[in-house]
Amino acid sequence: MPSPRQSLLAFAWLTLALAAVTGIAYARTDIPPDLNAFATQQDNVYYWADGTEMASVGPVDRQEMPLERIPQGVQWAVLSAENASFYSDHGVSPMGLGRAVLAMATGGDTQGGSTITQQYAKNVYLNQRQTVTRKITEMFISIKLDGRMSKQQILAGYLNTSWFGRGAYGVQRAAKAYYGKDVSQLDACEGAFLATLLKGAGLYDPSLGAANRERAVDRWNWVLDRMVAVGRLSSAQRARCAAFPEPLAPPRPRGLSGQTGYLVDTARAYVSAHSGISDAQFDLGGYQIYTTFQKPKVAALAAAVRKQTGALRPATRGADRHVRTGAASVATDGRILALYGGPDYVTQGFNDANISIVPAGTVYAPFVYAAGLRDGLLLERNAPRTPLTPATLYDGNDKAPVRTPEGPYWSRDGKIVRTANDGHRSFGRIPIAQAVADSVNGPVVQLGMDVGLNRVREASVDAGLLPGSFGEQVPAFSLGTATPSPIRMASAYGTFLASGTHTEPYSVLRVTRDGSPAPVDRPAATHPFTPAVAHEVDAVLHGGGFGGGASAGGAPTGAARAGERGSAGRSGTSTDGRAGWFVGYDRAAVTAVAVFRIDPRTQQLQSLKGLAGQPGTKAGRSFPKAVWSDYTKATGH
Repeated sequence: MPSPRQSLLAFAWLTLALAAVTGIAYARTDIPPDLNAFATQQDNVYYWADGTEMASVGPVDRQEMPLERIPQGVQWAVLSAENASFYSDHGVSPMGLGRAVLAMATGGDTQGGSTITQQYAKNVYLNQRQTVTRKITEMFISIKLDGRMSKQQILAGYLNTSWFGRGAYGVQRAAKAYYGKDVSQLDACEGAFLATLLKGAGLYDPSLGAANRERAVDRWNWVLDRMVAVGRLSSAQRARCAAFPEPLAPPRPRGLSGQTGYLVDTARAYVSAHSGISDAQFDLGGYQIYTTFQKPKVAALAAAVRKQTGALRPATRGADRHVRTGAASVATDGRILALYGGPDYVTQGFNDANISIVPAGTVYAPFVYAAGLRDGLLLERNAPRTPLTPATLYDGNDKAPVRTPEGPYWSRDGKIVRTANDGHRSFGRIPIAQAVADSVNGPVVQLGMDVGLNRVREASVDAGLLPGSFGEQVPAFSLGTATPSPIRMASAYGTFLASGTHTEPYSVLRVTRDGSPAPVDRPAATHPFTPAVAHEVDAVLHGGGFGGGASAGGAPTGAARAGERGSAGRSGTSTDGRAGWFVGYDRAAVTAVAVFRIDPRTQQLQSLKGLAGQPGTKAGRSFPKAVWSDYTKATGH
């Protein structure tokens, strides 16, 4: 057995060694130069085109609040619950720390035992993992913080970085989330409830169930009693907190109801695809995103859709059920001015302005015509291509056979493919410009075959449709089997309005972070069509959809040429009757409106026959055209 002297020496050396190790560890533990990225996350703020705020959103909901604006009752509710000795301790609780380390080292339940300073250090410099190493590092940083920062600074930092549930980081956003108030308006009773949430919002938010509410009331009473015990709440003040201050129901996603959520998603996607900002960087927040969206136009477009859908009778008419509308207004320079993504982003998160399953139908014909005007016709294999003019005659009779340079086009079952006109009308020999303007199917299908469906597709992509929106290249391709979104359809029609110049649609003008510019690309203009080709397409659009037609030479009936024209546009439906469109423009913007029905169980498109009580698919043309008309009247564009 060692002698008492030897035991004393061994204990002394052990104590010195432990002190040396602790001293070295303390000296080598520095306060990190950068805050924990998660603790410094901020909202990303989106702005309308006029510079006013549209929405403030982000992965977390946090807003700095100076300590002097946080009521004493709220401060002491937190301190009484979490660390009553905060103003007298040195940043750590040795006993609490010892209990926590012992529990973790022996595999027991994780323990709290942290001071406000330790919790602040964990929030802003470390992580939430329960390990002995992290706990010891937390202790050293806390001691150094206590010597470097004032108690007021530490408390303010803690209150502004703590998690309160409902997406709220910091006491200011918590006050908004639970009571709809600025934190400066809270009393001690409400502050005691917020202090309760620091124990674990998932266990104490009353909106999450009766058991949560029972736990919340019990701990709320305990917090108030603690405030009395530490001398920070009088008995009279405690008596005024007899009734539990019921928080509000969880709010809807802040700022994203109505059309705003669709706008934010569109702008966010643009930043992700067209900037040097990674998703991880963007998720840290602090960005200001200045969008192209014009608030009056967004409101007018939504009102126009509501007016038309308000006339539907889904309760009594099956054809009026599950009707959806997507719409977008795009300027010729690519700016997305307005869109309608659905009735409310909160209840329908999918953006119907960007949907890509709705066939274009006969509003696709102008792209076939543009391809023919640009590339000419291949009427005989290996022969020079023949120029197309607006006066070129085509067979407009119903069920005219589809031909290739080698002869009739045969289907897989051995029959000659024929094209049916709308209503099975026959027009005889008809100028192609008139056929396109009046949606005569046979000439449009034959035109696509004469140009070459690969060239029609290429011209459509050049105009602005996405390559992935096209299906199989068969004769019906020219009747609009492609499924462009309203945004893309408006953008592509804008190429004809802009005299053959195309600019990809974009929704973000610029991005800054804390006032400094952040990189974001602006699309460059391309010139896929000559002004002459664009003007000829524009000419038939002045006849299509407005009750008029184009002359044999392509000149618009009752409208001026590009540059001094009135409204132009085109109605159309898909051949299967499952989609209706109107694409129209005047001045410097194009608006595309699509109406369709989707079975919520199968997510398949349904027929529009009988919509709004109208025969056949008539409403597929009239509904979107009425939306466009109401919108343009309201905006003057």
